[in-house]
Amino acid sequence: MAKITKRVVDGLIPDPRRQTFCWDTELRGFGVCVKPSGVKSYIIQYRNADHRSRRFVIGKVGKLTPSEAREIARDKLVAVAKGSDPAADKRTAREAISVGELCDWYLSEAEKGVLLGKRGQLIKASTLAMDRSRIEMHVKPLLGSRPVRSLALDDIERFQAEVAKGRGKEAEADRKRKRGGILSGGPAVAARTVGMLHAVLAHAQRKKLIADNPARGVRKLAGRKRDRRLNLHDIKALGEAMRHAISEGENPTGLRAIRFLLLTGCRRMEALALRGEWVDARARCVRFPDTKSGPQLRPIGRTAIGEINLGDGQWVFPADRGSGHFVGLVKVLNRVATRARLSSVTPHTLRHTFASVGGDLGFTEMTVAALLGHSSRGVTQRYVHLDAALSVAADRIASTIAAALDGIEPAAEVVEWEPSRGNGAGWRVIEIGVDRATAR
Repeated sequence: MAKITKRVVDGLIPDPRRQTFCWDTELRGFGVCVKPSGVKSYIIQYRNADHRSRRFVIGKVGKLTPSEAREIARDKLVAVAKGSDPAADKRTAREAISVGELCDWYLSEAEKGVLLGKRGQLIKASTLAMDRSRIEMHVKPLLGSRPVRSLALDDIERFQAEVAKGRGKEAEADRKRKRGGILSGGPAVAARTVGMLHAVLAHAQRKKLIADNPARGVRKLAGRKRDRRLNLHDIKALGEAMRHAISEGENPTGLRAIRFLLLTGCRRMEALALRGEWVDARARCVRFPDTKSGPQLRPIGRTAIGEINLGDGQWVFPADRGSGHFVGLVKVLNRVATRARLSSVTPHTLRHTFASVGGDLGFTEMTVAALLGHSSRGVTQRYVHLDAALSVAADRIASTIAAALDGIEPAAEVVEWEPSRGNGAGWRVIEIGVDRATAR
Protein backbone atom coordinates (compact mmCIF):
# COMPACT_ATOMS: atom_id res chain seq x y z
CA MET A 1 0.00 0.00 0.00
CA ALA A 2 1.17 3.51 -0.83
CA LYS A 3 -0.16 6.87 -1.73
CA ILE A 4 -1.44 6.55 -5.26
CA THR A 5 0.64 8.72 -7.55
CA LYS A 6 1.48 8.57 -11.23
CA ARG A 7 4.77 6.81 -10.47
CA VAL A 8 3.02 4.18 -8.35
CA VAL A 9 0.29 3.61 -10.99
CA ASP A 10 2.82 3.31 -13.81
CA GLY A 11 4.77 0.76 -11.79
CA LEU A 12 1.81 -1.60 -11.24
CA ILE A 13 2.40 -4.87 -13.11
CA PRO A 14 -0.63 -7.01 -14.12
CA ASP A 15 -0.96 -10.58 -12.89
CA PRO A 16 -2.06 -12.80 -15.83
CA ARG A 17 -3.94 -15.11 -13.41
CA ARG A 18 -6.14 -12.59 -11.58
CA GLN A 19 -6.91 -8.93 -11.05
CA THR A 20 -4.91 -7.13 -8.39
CA PHE A 21 -5.48 -4.02 -6.30
CA CYS A 22 -3.40 -1.18 -4.95
CA TRP A 23 -5.03 0.82 -2.13
CA ASP A 24 -4.30 4.39 -1.22
CA THR A 25 -2.82 5.05 2.20
CA GLU A 26 -4.32 8.53 2.60
CA LEU A 27 -7.93 8.06 1.43
CA ARG A 28 -9.42 4.85 2.74
CA GLY A 29 -11.41 2.96 0.11
CA PHE A 30 -9.68 4.59 -2.85
CA GLY A 31 -7.50 2.40 -5.04
CA VAL A 32 -6.47 1.09 -8.44
CA CYS A 33 -7.67 -2.19 -9.97
CA VAL A 34 -5.31 -3.90 -12.43
CA LYS A 35 -6.88 -6.56 -14.66
CA PRO A 36 -4.94 -9.47 -16.19
CA SER A 37 -5.25 -7.74 -19.56
CA GLY A 38 -3.30 -4.79 -18.20
CA VAL A 39 -6.25 -2.36 -18.03
CA LYS A 40 -5.99 -0.16 -14.92
CA SER A 41 -8.95 1.66 -13.35
CA TYR A 42 -9.44 3.93 -10.35
CA ILE A 43 -12.03 2.51 -7.96
CA ILE A 44 -13.57 2.96 -4.54
CA GLN A 45 -14.54 0.15 -2.17
CA TYR A 46 -17.23 0.84 0.46
CA ARG A 47 -20.15 -0.62 2.41
CA ASN A 48 -23.64 0.64 1.68
CA ALA A 49 -26.47 1.31 4.13
CA ASP A 50 -27.15 -2.45 4.29
CA HIS A 51 -23.50 -3.07 5.21
CA ARG A 52 -22.89 -4.84 1.90
CA SER A 53 -19.50 -4.41 0.28
CA ARG A 54 -19.67 -2.53 -3.04
CA ARG A 55 -17.10 -1.55 -5.62
CA PHE A 56 -17.47 1.43 -7.96
CA VAL A 57 -15.27 2.23 -10.98
CA ILE A 58 -14.39 5.92 -11.16
CA GLY A 59 -12.59 5.84 -14.48
CA LYS A 60 -9.67 4.37 -16.38
CA VAL A 61 -6.08 5.27 -15.76
CA GLY A 62 -4.93 7.62 -18.50
CA LYS A 63 -8.26 9.41 -18.74
CA LEU A 64 -7.94 10.72 -15.18
CA THR A 65 -4.88 11.77 -13.27
CA PRO A 66 -4.40 10.33 -9.75
CA SER A 67 -5.28 13.69 -8.20
CA GLU A 68 -8.47 14.01 -10.28
CA ALA A 69 -9.51 10.47 -9.40
CA ARG A 70 -8.79 11.16 -5.73
CA GLU A 71 -11.14 14.18 -5.73
CA ILE A 72 -13.94 12.17 -7.34
CA ALA A 73 -13.37 9.32 -4.91
CA ARG A 74 -13.55 11.69 -1.95
CA ASP A 75 -16.90 13.10 -3.20
CA LYS A 76 -18.33 9.62 -3.74
CA LEU A 77 -17.25 8.41 -0.30
CA VAL A 78 -18.79 11.48 1.32
CA ALA A 79 -22.04 10.63 -0.49
CA VAL A 80 -21.78 7.07 0.82
CA ALA A 81 -21.44 8.39 4.35
CA LYS A 82 -24.73 10.25 3.79
CA GLY A 83 -26.53 7.08 2.70
CA SER A 84 -25.96 7.07 -1.06
CA ASP A 85 -24.91 4.01 -3.05
CA PRO A 86 -22.99 5.01 -6.21
CA ALA A 87 -22.89 1.45 -7.61
CA ALA A 88 -26.64 1.01 -7.19
CA ASP A 89 -27.32 4.44 -8.69
CA LYS A 90 -25.21 3.59 -11.72
CA ARG A 91 -27.00 0.26 -12.19
CA THR A 92 -30.40 1.95 -11.89
CA ALA A 93 -29.44 4.55 -14.48
CA ARG A 94 -28.22 1.82 -16.83
CA GLU A 95 -31.45 -0.15 -16.43
CA ALA A 96 -33.76 2.90 -16.55
CA ILE A 97 -36.47 2.97 -19.22
CA SER A 98 -35.28 4.44 -22.49
CA VAL A 99 -37.14 6.91 -24.67
CA GLY A 100 -37.71 4.22 -27.29
CA GLU A 101 -39.13 1.79 -24.73
CA LEU A 102 -41.39 4.50 -23.35
CA CYS A 103 -42.71 5.27 -26.84
CA ASP A 104 -43.46 1.57 -27.40
CA TRP A 105 -45.32 1.52 -24.08
CA TYR A 106 -47.35 4.56 -25.12
CA LEU A 107 -48.40 3.06 -28.46
CA SER A 108 -49.34 -0.25 -26.84
CA GLU A 109 -51.37 1.31 -24.03
CA ALA A 110 -53.08 3.77 -26.37
CA GLU A 111 -54.12 0.98 -28.73
CA LYS A 112 -55.63 -0.88 -25.77
CA GLY A 113 -57.67 2.20 -24.89
CA VAL A 114 -55.92 2.65 -21.53
CA LEU A 115 -54.70 6.18 -22.28
CA LEU A 116 -57.08 9.04 -22.99
CA GLY A 117 -56.38 12.01 -25.21
CA LYS A 118 -57.91 15.46 -25.37
CA ARG A 119 -61.31 16.02 -23.79
CA GLY A 120 -61.10 12.61 -22.11
CA GLN A 121 -61.61 10.72 -25.37
CA LEU A 122 -59.80 7.65 -26.66
CA ILE A 123 -56.83 8.45 -28.86
CA LYS A 124 -57.90 8.00 -32.48
CA ALA A 125 -56.36 5.36 -34.73
CA SER A 126 -55.37 8.08 -37.22
CA THR A 127 -53.57 9.99 -34.46
CA LEU A 128 -51.73 6.85 -33.36
CA ALA A 129 -50.68 6.13 -36.94
CA MET A 130 -49.17 9.62 -37.20
CA ASP A 131 -47.55 9.28 -33.76
CA ARG A 132 -46.04 5.94 -34.74
CA SER A 133 -44.59 7.49 -37.90
CA ARG A 134 -43.01 10.36 -35.95
CA ILE A 135 -41.60 7.96 -33.37
CA GLU A 136 -40.03 5.69 -35.99
CA MET A 137 -38.80 8.51 -38.23
CA HIS A 138 -37.45 10.94 -35.65
CA VAL A 139 -37.72 10.04 -31.97
CA LYS A 140 -36.13 6.59 -31.98
CA PRO A 141 -33.23 7.39 -34.33
CA LEU A 142 -32.25 10.50 -32.35
CA LEU A 143 -33.32 9.75 -28.77
CA GLY A 144 -34.43 6.13 -28.66
CA SER A 145 -31.48 4.74 -26.70
CA ARG A 146 -31.33 7.59 -24.20
CA PRO A 147 -32.67 6.90 -20.68
CA VAL A 148 -35.58 9.21 -20.01
CA ARG A 149 -34.10 10.23 -16.69
CA SER A 150 -31.00 11.56 -18.47
CA LEU A 151 -32.99 14.00 -20.60
CA ALA A 152 -33.15 17.70 -19.86
CA LEU A 153 -35.02 20.56 -21.49
CA ASP A 154 -31.92 21.44 -23.52
CA ASP A 155 -31.90 17.91 -24.97
CA ILE A 156 -35.52 18.23 -26.09
CA GLU A 157 -34.92 21.58 -27.76
CA ARG A 158 -31.74 20.27 -29.39
CA PHE A 159 -33.76 17.31 -30.66
CA GLN A 160 -36.31 19.72 -32.12
CA ALA A 161 -33.57 21.58 -33.96
CA GLU A 162 -32.21 18.32 -35.39
CA VAL A 163 -35.65 17.27 -36.65
CA ALA A 164 -36.14 20.69 -38.23
CA LYS A 165 -32.88 20.11 -40.15
CA GLY A 166 -34.15 16.78 -41.44
CA ARG A 167 -32.25 14.47 -39.11
CA GLY A 168 -33.82 11.10 -38.45
CA LYS A 169 -34.33 7.69 -39.99
CA GLU A 170 -32.65 7.18 -43.36
CA ALA A 171 -31.33 10.74 -43.26
CA GLU A 172 -28.02 9.69 -44.76
CA ALA A 173 -29.75 7.73 -47.53
CA ASP A 174 -31.94 10.74 -48.29
CA ARG A 175 -28.90 13.00 -48.35
CA LYS A 176 -27.13 10.77 -50.85
CA ARG A 177 -30.22 10.32 -53.01
CA LYS A 178 -31.20 13.99 -53.04
CA ARG A 179 -27.59 15.19 -53.28
CA GLY A 180 -27.93 18.00 -50.80
CA GLY A 181 -31.69 18.46 -51.24
CA ILE A 182 -34.14 19.20 -48.44
CA LEU A 183 -34.62 16.25 -46.11
CA SER A 184 -37.81 15.21 -44.36
CA GLY A 185 -38.28 17.68 -41.56
CA GLY A 186 -38.86 21.39 -41.15
CA PRO A 187 -40.13 23.60 -38.33
CA ALA A 188 -43.73 22.36 -38.49
CA VAL A 189 -42.73 18.68 -38.41
CA ALA A 190 -40.28 19.36 -35.58
CA ALA A 191 -42.85 21.26 -33.51
CA ARG A 192 -45.50 18.55 -33.92
CA THR A 193 -43.00 15.83 -33.06
CA VAL A 194 -41.93 17.63 -29.89
CA GLY A 195 -45.58 18.17 -29.00
CA MET A 196 -46.22 14.45 -29.37
CA LEU A 197 -43.13 13.59 -27.29
CA HIS A 198 -44.32 15.99 -24.58
CA ALA A 199 -47.67 14.16 -24.52
CA VAL A 200 -46.00 10.74 -24.31
CA LEU A 201 -43.87 11.87 -21.38
CA ALA A 202 -46.92 13.41 -19.68
CA HIS A 203 -48.78 10.09 -19.93
CA ALA A 204 -45.76 8.29 -18.46
CA GLN A 205 -45.48 10.76 -15.59
CA ARG A 206 -49.18 10.43 -14.84
CA LYS A 207 -48.75 6.63 -14.70
CA LYS A 208 -45.69 7.10 -12.43
CA LEU A 209 -43.27 5.50 -14.89
CA ILE A 210 -41.08 8.58 -14.71
CA ALA A 211 -40.71 11.22 -12.02
CA ASP A 212 -40.66 14.35 -14.19
CA ASN A 213 -41.47 15.44 -17.71
CA PRO A 214 -38.25 16.82 -19.22
CA ALA A 215 -40.23 18.41 -22.07
CA ARG A 216 -42.25 20.64 -19.75
CA GLY A 217 -41.71 24.27 -20.73
CA VAL A 218 -40.25 23.49 -24.15
CA ARG A 219 -40.60 26.27 -26.71
CA LYS A 220 -41.81 24.87 -29.99
CA LEU A 221 -40.73 26.24 -33.33
CA ALA A 222 -43.28 28.38 -35.11
CA GLY A 223 -44.42 26.75 -38.32
CA ARG A 224 -45.11 28.66 -41.50
CA LYS A 225 -48.70 29.88 -41.53
CA ARG A 226 -50.75 28.49 -44.40
CA ASP A 227 -52.54 31.66 -45.48
CA ARG A 228 -52.85 30.88 -49.21
CA ARG A 229 -56.35 31.60 -50.47
CA LEU A 230 -58.01 31.92 -53.86
CA ASN A 231 -59.78 35.14 -54.77
CA LEU A 232 -62.90 35.12 -56.95
CA HIS A 233 -60.79 35.58 -60.08
CA ASP A 234 -58.69 32.52 -59.11
CA ILE A 235 -61.83 30.50 -58.36
CA LYS A 236 -63.21 31.40 -61.80
CA ALA A 237 -59.95 30.26 -63.42
CA LEU A 238 -60.04 27.03 -61.44
CA GLY A 239 -63.65 26.38 -62.51
CA GLU A 240 -62.79 26.93 -66.15
CA ALA A 241 -59.83 24.56 -65.84
CA MET A 242 -62.09 21.94 -64.24
CA ARG A 243 -64.58 22.14 -67.13
CA HIS A 244 -61.79 21.67 -69.67
CA ALA A 245 -60.27 18.87 -67.60
CA ILE A 246 -63.44 16.79 -67.43
CA SER A 247 -63.85 17.04 -71.18
CA GLU A 248 -60.34 15.65 -71.55
CA GLY A 249 -60.91 12.64 -69.29
CA GLU A 250 -59.91 13.92 -65.83
CA ASN A 251 -61.24 11.88 -62.93
CA PRO A 252 -64.83 13.11 -62.36
CA THR A 253 -64.88 12.00 -58.71
CA GLY A 254 -61.78 14.05 -57.98
CA LEU A 255 -63.30 17.10 -59.65
CA ARG A 256 -66.51 16.72 -57.66
CA ALA A 257 -64.47 16.45 -54.46
CA ILE A 258 -62.58 19.66 -55.29
CA ARG A 259 -65.86 21.49 -55.86
CA PHE A 260 -67.34 20.08 -52.63
CA LEU A 261 -64.33 21.21 -50.59
CA LEU A 262 -64.62 24.74 -51.97
CA LEU A 263 -68.37 24.90 -51.28
CA THR A 264 -68.23 23.54 -47.73
CA GLY A 265 -64.79 24.27 -46.27
CA CYS A 266 -64.54 20.66 -45.11
CA ARG A 267 -61.20 19.09 -44.30
CA ARG A 268 -59.83 16.79 -46.98
CA MET A 269 -60.59 13.51 -45.22
CA GLU A 270 -63.93 14.76 -43.90
CA ALA A 271 -65.01 15.10 -47.52
CA LEU A 272 -63.37 12.03 -49.01
CA ALA A 273 -64.59 9.72 -46.23
CA LEU A 274 -68.09 11.21 -46.24
CA ARG A 275 -70.87 8.60 -46.10
CA GLY A 276 -74.28 9.10 -47.63
CA GLU A 277 -76.16 8.34 -44.42
CA TRP A 278 -74.45 11.28 -42.69
CA VAL A 279 -75.97 13.79 -45.11
CA ASP A 280 -79.32 15.33 -44.14
CA ALA A 281 -80.45 17.02 -47.36
CA ARG A 282 -83.66 18.33 -45.82
CA ALA A 283 -81.89 20.06 -42.91
CA ARG A 284 -78.97 20.98 -45.20
CA CYS A 285 -76.31 19.61 -42.89
CA VAL A 286 -73.84 16.77 -42.40
CA ARG A 287 -73.99 14.83 -39.14
CA PHE A 288 -70.38 13.72 -38.66
CA PRO A 289 -70.11 10.94 -36.03
CA ASP A 290 -66.48 11.93 -35.50
CA THR A 291 -64.11 14.65 -36.65
CA LYS A 292 -60.85 16.20 -35.51
CA SER A 293 -62.94 18.09 -32.94
CA GLY A 294 -65.31 15.22 -32.07
CA PRO A 295 -68.89 14.50 -33.29
CA GLN A 296 -70.36 17.48 -35.14
CA LEU A 297 -73.43 18.71 -36.93
CA ARG A 298 -72.11 20.85 -39.79
CA PRO A 299 -74.47 23.08 -41.85
CA ILE A 300 -73.75 23.27 -45.58
CA GLY A 301 -75.36 25.36 -48.29
CA ARG A 302 -78.04 24.34 -50.80
CA THR A 303 -75.51 24.52 -53.61
CA ALA A 304 -73.21 22.08 -51.78
CA ILE A 305 -76.10 19.69 -51.12
CA GLY A 306 -76.84 19.77 -54.84
CA GLU A 307 -73.30 18.56 -55.54
CA ILE A 308 -73.79 15.39 -53.49
CA ASN A 309 -74.89 12.35 -55.45
CA LEU A 310 -76.07 10.06 -52.65
CA GLY A 311 -77.12 7.14 -54.85
CA ASP A 312 -77.05 3.71 -53.29
CA GLY A 313 -73.36 3.60 -52.42
CA GLN A 314 -71.71 3.87 -49.05
CA TRP A 315 -69.37 6.70 -50.01
CA VAL A 316 -70.25 10.08 -51.45
CA PHE A 317 -66.91 9.99 -53.26
CA PRO A 318 -66.27 6.28 -54.00
CA ALA A 319 -62.98 4.93 -55.25
CA ASP A 320 -62.67 3.95 -58.90
CA ARG A 321 -61.65 0.46 -57.82
CA GLY A 322 -62.47 -1.56 -54.75
CA SER A 323 -64.92 -0.76 -51.99
CA GLY A 324 -63.12 2.20 -50.37
CA HIS A 325 -63.46 5.92 -50.85
CA PHE A 326 -61.60 8.11 -53.31
CA VAL A 327 -58.05 9.05 -52.26
CA GLY A 328 -56.44 10.68 -55.30
CA LEU A 329 -57.62 14.22 -54.62
CA VAL A 330 -54.19 15.85 -54.32
CA LYS A 331 -53.02 14.60 -57.73
CA VAL A 332 -56.22 15.75 -59.43
CA LEU A 333 -56.03 19.15 -57.70
CA ASN A 334 -52.40 19.60 -58.75
CA ARG A 335 -53.23 18.89 -62.38
CA VAL A 336 -56.23 21.23 -62.42
CA ALA A 337 -54.37 24.02 -60.59
CA THR A 338 -51.48 23.75 -63.07
CA ARG A 339 -53.95 24.02 -65.93
CA ALA A 340 -55.44 27.13 -64.27
CA ARG A 341 -51.91 28.56 -63.77
CA LEU A 342 -52.38 28.65 -60.00
CA SER A 343 -49.49 27.74 -57.71
CA SER A 344 -49.37 26.27 -54.21
CA VAL A 345 -52.99 25.10 -54.21
CA THR A 346 -53.63 22.38 -51.62
CA PRO A 347 -56.82 20.94 -50.08
CA HIS A 348 -56.22 23.29 -47.15
CA THR A 349 -56.14 26.20 -49.61
CA LEU A 350 -59.70 25.32 -50.62
CA ARG A 351 -60.76 25.27 -46.97
CA HIS A 352 -59.05 28.59 -46.30
CA THR A 353 -60.71 30.05 -49.40
CA PHE A 354 -64.16 29.12 -48.07
CA ALA A 355 -63.35 30.84 -44.77
CA SER A 356 -61.96 33.93 -46.50
CA VAL A 357 -65.00 34.31 -48.75
CA GLY A 358 -67.15 34.09 -45.61
CA GLY A 359 -65.16 36.92 -44.09
CA ASP A 360 -65.43 38.96 -47.31
CA LEU A 361 -69.21 38.60 -47.16
CA GLY A 362 -69.23 40.09 -43.67
CA PHE A 363 -69.81 36.99 -41.55
CA THR A 364 -68.20 36.97 -38.12
CA GLU A 365 -65.18 34.90 -37.20
CA MET A 366 -67.31 32.81 -34.85
CA THR A 367 -69.83 32.04 -37.61
CA VAL A 368 -67.12 31.01 -40.06
CA ALA A 369 -65.39 28.93 -37.36
CA ALA A 370 -68.65 27.08 -36.70
CA LEU A 371 -69.04 26.33 -40.43
CA LEU A 372 -65.47 25.02 -40.54
CA GLY A 373 -66.03 22.76 -37.52
CA HIS A 374 -63.40 24.37 -35.31
CA SER A 375 -63.34 23.42 -31.64
CA SER A 376 -65.72 25.46 -29.50
CA ARG A 377 -63.93 28.22 -27.64
CA GLY A 378 -66.84 29.31 -25.47
CA VAL A 379 -69.34 27.51 -23.30
CA THR A 380 -72.26 29.13 -25.15
CA GLN A 381 -71.19 27.46 -28.40
CA ARG A 382 -72.11 24.10 -26.95
CA TYR A 383 -75.76 25.09 -27.29
CA VAL A 384 -75.55 26.18 -30.93
CA HIS A 385 -76.87 23.24 -32.95
CA LEU A 386 -78.21 24.24 -36.36
CA ASP A 387 -78.70 27.96 -35.94
CA ALA A 388 -80.55 29.69 -38.78
CA ALA A 389 -77.75 32.22 -39.11
CA LEU A 390 -75.29 29.41 -39.82
CA SER A 391 -77.53 28.02 -42.54
CA VAL A 392 -77.81 31.45 -44.16
CA ALA A 393 -74.05 31.90 -44.01
CA ALA A 394 -73.43 28.45 -45.50
CA ASP A 395 -75.85 29.24 -48.34
CA ARG A 396 -74.34 32.64 -49.10
CA ILE A 397 -70.75 31.44 -49.11
CA ALA A 398 -71.47 28.33 -51.17
CA SER A 399 -73.55 30.19 -53.76
CA THR A 400 -70.90 32.91 -54.10
CA ILE A 401 -68.14 30.37 -54.68
CA ALA A 402 -70.30 28.25 -57.02
CA ALA A 403 -71.10 31.32 -59.12
CA ALA A 404 -67.39 32.11 -59.43
CA LEU A 405 -66.60 28.51 -60.36
CA ASP A 406 -69.30 28.56 -63.06
CA GLY A 407 -68.33 32.00 -64.32
CA ILE A 408 -71.67 33.68 -63.52
CA GLU A 409 -72.84 36.44 -61.23
CA PRO A 410 -73.90 35.38 -57.70
CA ALA A 411 -77.66 34.94 -57.21
CA ALA A 412 -79.27 37.79 -55.26
CA GLU A 413 -80.83 36.61 -52.02
CA VAL A 414 -83.24 38.67 -49.92
CA VAL A 415 -83.38 37.81 -46.23
CA GLU A 416 -85.64 39.23 -43.53
CA TRP A 417 -84.91 38.85 -39.80
CA GLU A 418 -87.59 38.93 -37.12
CA PRO A 419 -87.71 38.02 -33.42
CA SER A 420 -88.60 34.36 -32.87
CA ARG A 421 -91.85 33.63 -31.10
CA GLY A 422 -92.47 31.16 -28.34
CA ASN A 423 -90.33 30.24 -25.38
CA GLY A 424 -87.03 30.32 -27.22
CA ALA A 425 -85.02 33.51 -27.37
CA GLY A 426 -83.21 34.79 -30.41
CA TRP A 427 -84.02 35.61 -34.00
CA ARG A 428 -85.71 33.72 -36.83
CA VAL A 429 -84.74 34.01 -40.50
CA ILE A 430 -87.49 34.31 -43.13
CA GLU A 431 -86.29 33.97 -46.72
CA ILE A 432 -88.39 36.36 -48.82
CA GLY A 433 -86.96 35.25 -52.10
CA VAL A 434 -83.97 34.14 -54.10
CA ASP A 435 -83.29 35.33 -57.59
CA ARG A 436 -82.33 32.18 -59.45
CA ALA A 437 -82.39 33.68 -62.95
CA THR A 438 -78.64 33.33 -63.21
CA ALA A 439 -78.28 30.39 -60.84
CA ARG A 440 -76.75 27.18 -62.09
